[in-house]
Amino acid sequence: MRGSVTALAAAALLLPLLGAAPSDTRNSEHGLQSAFASAAAEYHVPQSVLLGVSYLQSRWDAHGGAASVTGGYGPMHLTDARTALAEADSHHGDGSEDPRGDSARPALTPKAKPPKSSEVPARLRTLPKAAELTGLSRRQLRTDPAANVAGGAALLAAAQRELGRPLSSDPADWYGAVARFSGADDTATAAAYANDVYAVLRTGQERETDSGQLVALAAQPDLSPDTAQLRRAGLRTLDATETECPPTVSCEWVPAPYEEFGEGDYGNHDLGGRPASQRIEYIVIHDTEGAWDGVLNMVQDPTYVSWQYTLRSTDGHIAQHVKAKDVAWHAGNWYINAKSIGLEHEGFLARPDAWYTEAMYRSSARLVRYLAKKYGIPLDRQHILGHDTVPGPTASTISGMHTDPGPYWDWRHYFELLGRPLVPTAGPNGGLVTIRPDYATNRPEYTGCVTAGRPCADHGSSAVRLYSGPGESYPLIKDIGLGSTPSKGVNDLSSRVSTGQQYAVAGRDGDWTAIWYLGQKAWFRNPRKNPTAVNAAGQVVTPKAGLTSVPVYGRAYPEAAAYPEGVPAQTVSALPYTLPAGQRYAVGGKVPGEYYYAVTFDEASHRVVTGKDLYYEIQFGHRVGYVRAADVRVVPSGS
Repeated sequence: MRGSVTALAAAALLLPLLGAAPSDTRNSEHGLQSAFASAAAEYHVPQSVLLGVSYLQSRWDAHGGAASVTGGYGPMHLTDARTALAEADSHHGDGSEDPRGDSARPALTPKAKPPKSSEVPARLRTLPKAAELTGLSRRQLRTDPAANVAGGAALLAAAQRELGRPLSSDPADWYGAVARFSGADDTATAAAYANDVYAVLRTGQERETDSGQLVALAAQPDLSPDTAQLRRAGLRTLDATETECPPTVSCEWVPAPYEEFGEGDYGNHDLGGRPASQRIEYIVIHDTEGAWDGVLNMVQDPTYVSWQYTLRSTDGHIAQHVKAKDVAWHAGNWYINAKSIGLEHEGFLARPDAWYTEAMYRSSARLVRYLAKKYGIPLDRQHILGHDTVPGPTASTISGMHTDPGPYWDWRHYFELLGRPLVPTAGPNGGLVTIRPDYATNRPEYTGCVTAGRPCADHGSSAVRLYSGPGESYPLIKDIGLGSTPSKGVNDLSSRVSTGQQYAVAGRDGDWTAIWYLGQKAWFRNPRKNPTAVNAAGQVVTPKAGLTSVPVYGRAYPEAAAYPEGVPAQTVSALPYTLPAGQRYAVGGKVPGEYYYAVTFDEASHRVVTGKDLYYEIQFGHRVGYVRAADVRVVPSGS
């Protein structure tokens, strides 16, 4: 997506919600941990339940009083989204990227339609209710973390009373109230949310918040809540019979239409027979650049585009739109679309403090783990792609490719939830590094979140900036495919690497490490005491002997001879990059040249063309790329 455009509109909508600057509890007499204790005592809610709910909402962060993607505030994520749903857009209709990414069909230029008008749901109006229950002002609840915690406690106590339950000191007696706190109107979502909270209570947590305070929740490994309470909560039952989700998440079927319209045109995806017809190699992480209801309206429009799943921020609820066997139009590269599953997360790239909830991160991670196991997809950054790491299929498309989920998606935490924490796998001579800055303290400057050229809010980030020499006085690395001067713009990926990505080491100089990147030696600051990357080892590719360089591709298409009669041969088009002799790039896997021909509504004409040419996927720049296996040799990274 092009985050600054949609973010400008979204930011304008949320300005009335922001209020004054927040109070700083860092140096207060009691601190946040005491605020939880006080609120628990005042409203007769077990402190552990209050801490567990808050952890799932915000990981106890206050985000400086800024609103989340759904207008939620403070450690308890109390929502006041009076205007947050007034506009819904999507990055698929923004910028020049063709979401389908297939030159065999005219480029799609989908336009977002205004969402159907609807009342703001109760799950997005919890802060006003908390104000009524506590007598605190809405401003206090938005800006004062202690007041926000009190508001959350009051809501939990009110939910417990509405269920006819006593204000018990036993955390096991609060399952129904916790489920109701999620704001979900269905049993499956409320149960998934409550189960996550009680999982946190059993394991315990401890972390330093974004205001520098240490908050701890002691583990209660034997805690067994009364889940039967949920049957009396009066929530609806979802029909999940069509969905492909693990039982540990809440999932509903909101189908994207496969329909003809106009003169033989159709949308908004293609039927397929995956994985029998072709392997599913990738999962692509997107953000929506719009709010839940509006985004769901768009994916149900046959003239728009599609993706497999959308995830809701407030509670992690999932809607599935396209079966995994079918090919959705979402990534801007047909080769990737044909071999991937797309996940949209309710959020905005260019609003640093429009934070994602822990509930959504956890739900997403469970879904990805399930899909990865089912389809044999490796849990690494060359197979769990951001939309921003999908390559342009041809040279002319590079500048228009999207950049979500952007530098504020917490990849390090996400991979911890995936059960694949980013840890060192080699010593200093391993030959590779895995990018792994500390998200909270890694704060590179970005510009253009709200106003072009103006600095974005100071914020933690998953991304690390690259220079042409070992110091920030050197110019930023240039991406010749973009054809523009590199900048610190939030959407400029030319000189940026992201957490979890792996690169071959090209040199070291004091606190600086060089990697091979886009055919260049690129440097990033990597101090020993607070490293930005950890050592790794694996396979790398380098040009075969006698070759000065080899071409790099944005898609792994078959050779012309592989196409049967009736299927036009697709150009094997190199990108404007080369992999020079002497350089090395991390290997993601070996894949056949493959093309899915599907340009008509009648699936009888669809074909999967597989060639004899083989390719290696490599981490070439910020985005992945492909090189022909015949052009390179594979060697251990430390050799």
